[in-house]
Amino acid sequence: MMNLARWKVILVVLATVLGLLFTLPNLLPPKVVASLPGFMPKNTLHLGLDLQGGSDLLYSVDTVALQNERLTNMAEDIRTNLHNKNIDFTDLAVLNGAIGLRITDATQVSDAANTLRQTVGAPLQGVAGGRDVTVSVLPDQRLRIAFVPAAFDAEAQRAVEQNQEVIRRRIDQMGTKEPDISRRGKDRIDIQVAGESDPERLKTIIGQTAKLSFQMLDENASQEDLAAGRIPPGDEMLVSTDGRSPQYLVKKRQVVTGEMLTSASSGFDQQSGKSEVELRFNGTGAKRFGDITRQNVGKRFAIVLDKKVLSAPVIEGPIPGGSGRITGNFTPETANDLAVLLRAGSLPAPMKVEEQRTVGAELGADAVKAGAISAIVGLVATMVFMVAIYGLLFGGISLIGLVVNGLMIVGVMSLTQATLTLPGIAGLILTLAVAVDANVLIYERMRDELRAGRTLIAAMDAGFSRAWGTIFDANMTHIFSALIMFNIGSGPVKGFAWTLSVGVLTTVFSAVLVTQVLLAWWFKATRPKSLPIA
Repeated sequence: MMNLARWKVILVVLATVLGLLFTLPNLLPPKVVASLPGFMPKNTLHLGLDLQGGSDLLYSVDTVALQNERLTNMAEDIRTNLHNKNIDFTDLAVLNGAIGLRITDATQVSDAANTLRQTVGAPLQGVAGGRDVTVSVLPDQRLRIAFVPAAFDAEAQRAVEQNQEVIRRRIDQMGTKEPDISRRGKDRIDIQVAGESDPERLKTIIGQTAKLSFQMLDENASQEDLAAGRIPPGDEMLVSTDGRSPQYLVKKRQVVTGEMLTSASSGFDQQSGKSEVELRFNGTGAKRFGDITRQNVGKRFAIVLDKKVLSAPVIEGPIPGGSGRITGNFTPETANDLAVLLRAGSLPAPMKVEEQRTVGAELGADAVKAGAISAIVGLVATMVFMVAIYGLLFGGISLIGLVVNGLMIVGVMSLTQATLTLPGIAGLILTLAVAVDANVLIYERMRDELRAGRTLIAAMDAGFSRAWGTIFDANMTHIFSALIMFNIGSGPVKGFAWTLSVGVLTTVFSAVLVTQVLLAWWFKATRPKSLPIA
C-alpha cells in the first residue's frame, strides 16, 4: 500500500478521463456535441427499439419455394441437355419436391440417366464425383431427379444467412442506423429497426425478393394455343404492371440477371420528365446485353422483377456500353426504393411476414425515464448502505469507484456503438448494484486481519491480495453466463448480456484498482493509527 506502483495510478487516471470523455456526448445537447472539436468523441449511446421506438418484423424464409425454384431452373437444364443428346422425352414437370419425366425411347433410358447424372446439379462437397441431386430410374421409362436431402438442407441454411446479409444491406442503404437482424430457429429472421415508424415501407424494402431479369418476348406463339391455355415449352406467362397489357408471354431463358448489375440509381427521363431507374452492368452483363439488343432489333424484350413485367420495350437498336434503364409508372420514391433493392441484391429465398410490431417513441421515452429513476434509486440505496456500514470515508471511496465504473460502462458502450435496450438498462442497474460486492469483500477481509492482530498496513494489503481470488472467481462466473446468453440469445437478451459483460470488467477494475489507489493516497496523506472500519 505504501509503495503503490505508478502504472496503477496512471491507469486509473487514464481510465477515468477516457470514461468521462466518451460519456460526455450523452450528457450534452446535440447542437453542443456537433460543435465539439474534431478530436473529441461524439458517439452517443445507440438506443434500441424498445427505448426510441421503431418497427419489429419477424420473417420466415420459404425454403419450399426455394426448392421449387431450384427444381424449375434445373428442369430447363434437363430440357437443354437432353435435346443436345437427341434424347426425346415427355411429361417433364416439377411435382412433390422432385422432377419427373418419361423417356420416349426405351433404349435411351440408360443414356438419359447417365447424361443427367453428369450434367445436372452441382458437385457434392466431401464426396468425390458425387453431386447434390440423385437420378433414379423408375418403371415405364420414367426418371426422377431430386435433391440429396443433406445437400439441400445446407443450401437452405446458406440461403437464410444470405438473406440476413441482403436485408442488412437494404436497410443500411435506407439510411437507418444499426438495425438488429438476428436469426430465430432454423428458418426465421427477426428484424428490429429503431427509429423506423413506417413498417409498411420497411416490409416493401425487406420482403421483396427483387430478382431482376431481362427476357425476350415470344411473339410467334399461336393465339389459339394461348387462349386454350397451352403455353409453348420454354415459355411462361407473366403478369404485367406496365399498364399496357395485363400479361406477356416471355421466354424462360434469362438473358441478363440482377447479379450482373454493378450499380442502380433513380433518375428522371430527360424527355418525359418521369422517374426511372438507371442501370449499369458488369463485363459479362454488358456483353450479353449488347449481343441480345444487336441480334433482336425490332423485337421486344421484358424487364422482369419477381415474375412481374415492369415494361416490355421494343429494341430500337444495339445498346452497347453496359448501361440501361427501367421506365414505368414510377414515382420518385418508388424509383428510389427499386434502386435500393437492386443495389443490395436479390434475396436467395422468398420470405413471408410471421409477426409485425410497432413501438411508439413515447413508450420508449417512458422506458428511459423509468430506467433512469431506477438507476438513481439503486445508486442512492447503495450509497446509504455503504456509508452506514463502513463510514463516510470507506463508503465514500466505494461510491467514487462506483461513479468511475458507471463512466467506463457508458463510455465503452458509446465507443463501440452497442445498442442499449431496456434489458440492457436492467443489466446496467444490476451491475451497479452488485459492484460494491468486491468492496465489501475487501473491507471485511481487512476487519478480519485486524482482529487477528495484523498491523494496519498488513491488514490493508491482505484485504486486497486475499480477497482478489474470491472477487475473480465470482466475476468469472458472471462473464461465462453473459457469454452464453450473448451467443445463444437474441435481441434484448444480447443487449442484457453485453451490458453485463462490460459491467463485470469495469467493476473489477474500479472495485480493486480505483479503491486501492484512493486508499493509498489517503494513507500517505493522513498516516492513520487505526482504520475507520475497525
